[in-house]
Amino acid sequence: MFPPIPSWDGLHPIIIHFPIGLLLIAPIIIIIGLFIPKNGRTWLLSAFILMLIGTIATFIAVSTGNAAGELAEHVNNVESVLEEHEELAETTRTVFAILTAIFGVIVFAPMLFKKELSRVITIPLTLAFLLFYGSGAVLLMNTAHQGGRLVHEFGVRAVVSSTAQNSQGTVPAKSKKDDDDD
Repeated sequence: MFPPIPSWDGLHPIIIHFPIGLLLIAPIIIIIGLFIPKNGRTWLLSAFILMLIGTIATFIAVSTGNAAGELAEHVNNVESVLEEHEELAETTRTVFAILTAIFGVIVFAPMLFKKELSRVITIPLTLAFLLFYGSGAVLLMNTAHQGGRLVHEFGVRAVVSSTAQNSQGTVPAKSKKDDDDD
């Protein structure tokens, strides 16, 4: 039997790993596309699809994170880290929406104008894009780090069921007896 589907605020820890993984793997696919000229367009298109799905996932992650943040506000001394994490998440979402749109132009403009760019233009243009993308990746990792601090430093946890929730909005730790029962 499957476990119960968490509420919207409980989905955040599940959802958040998708944009992180997809958005951090996309530049590797772009680099592969640069070094394989024969199938380069296919690799770049694949990277764009990963970026697009990852960017859409950032919107869902921010939405579930806002819902989860309301519960996390009840945990002691978490306000400043939670606020920083929320601000970074919203900035990250915006930055990757812009980066994905720019990369879409890089990939699809030659198709729309039916004119293939030479590698002399494509390679420097793509490398310049990757430089900006690297800044977005650093922002993404900083956002993830602040989220990790909320979990590992302050004990903020997603609520899976209402019976497992205590008054602070966190799931109580398993006791030694519970571990012995497994």
